[in-house]
Amino acid sequence: MLAGILRRSEPDRAPKVLAVLDESLSAAQPQIASQIEAYFGQLNDGLTLVRPPMILEGGERLKNSHFHVSKIQSEIDRYNIDRHGYLMAVGGGALLDVAGLAAATAHRGIRLVRVPSTTLSQADSGVGIKNGINAFGKKNFIGTFAVPFAVINDFALLNSLPARDKRSGYSEAVKVACIRDARFFESIEQEASALRSFEPAAMRRLIYRSAQLHVDHIAGTGDPFELSSARPLDFGHWSAHKLEQLSEYRIRHGEAVAIGIALDAEYSRRAGYLSGGEAERVLVLLETLGFDLYANEICNSDSANELMLLKGLEEFRNHLGGQLTVTLMRAIGQGFEVHEIDEGWVVDAVRELQRRHFERSLGAPRMEERVLPAACA
Repeated sequence: MLAGILRRSEPDRAPKVLAVLDESLSAAQPQIASQIEAYFGQLNDGLTLVRPPMILEGGERLKNSHFHVSKIQSEIDRYNIDRHGYLMAVGGGALLDVAGLAAATAHRGIRLVRVPSTTLSQADSGVGIKNGINAFGKKNFIGTFAVPFAVINDFALLNSLPARDKRSGYSEAVKVACIRDARFFESIEQEASALRSFEPAAMRRLIYRSAQLHVDHIAGTGDPFELSSARPLDFGHWSAHKLEQLSEYRIRHGEAVAIGIALDAEYSRRAGYLSGGEAERVLVLLETLGFDLYANEICNSDSANELMLLKGLEEFRNHLGGQLTVTLMRAIGQGFEVHEIDEGWVVDAVRELQRRHFERSLGAPRMEERVLPAACA
């Protein structure tokens, strides 16, 4: 499949390929770099891997400077990878973001082939058109919209993932089901136990449908480059992005999104948009899949005793470049947009997630016996 894709657009050419490999994947599957070299070595048809795969660290730290983008671009220059050549990125979402930014800006764009290696990147970010790195304390402040030449989801790459990373991507599937597809939500509910134990067939079904819904949205909304102030597929993300930052990226993106979904579902209930029963279904599903719906950082406060999480709303508005537009739920499978958020209701929703978390924790003291963070007390 890979060779066919690389030959597809210009079968008479012999393009060069530069491969970038996620360090975590390389450590978990030590043979993968040599397998990539051997694969290209046996083709004998002009497709050239210009050097052994570059191995870069994975995870969000990779995105916290421009250094790794420049490092990839220096190899693109060194090996004369032109606009007919390929950058092939094999790894999780952070590596795909960095490699994608390098590909989109070298020669104003060389061909990018993404091979996502995590549940999250296969189900969501890897099939999108965004690339970016963090800057100025903001997630994805520097980036591009660039359509990849191809995306290949190979489920075998998930086999060596730690349980935490297998689970992390589930939240993006729950997200898109909450706002787009009630039947998909029901199917995740039905398979929640199998997904919690990482049953491969159940994971494949979840990833396939989630990726399909994300691609359909990008291709079919008429706004793939987000020229408006709406970003419906970022349900649960205004708080998730801020929570990642507050935790110094200790909390994985998918874990933060699970908390963000829970927060926005609870907010939707408090605002009268979503029934209590449907909000409870969302929270129970996330918990059944194995997610915590609360983290201590959600109650961090600043010197004025203001909830720092709320700064995520203004950052979200600035990132969109216009009117605040947040997606909430009217029913399972039905998202809609609002342009104002009541900060008091956000705090109430945080308190509810906090209460729920501690009551679920084995041996937790009663609420009145604990000293709570000032912003959430």
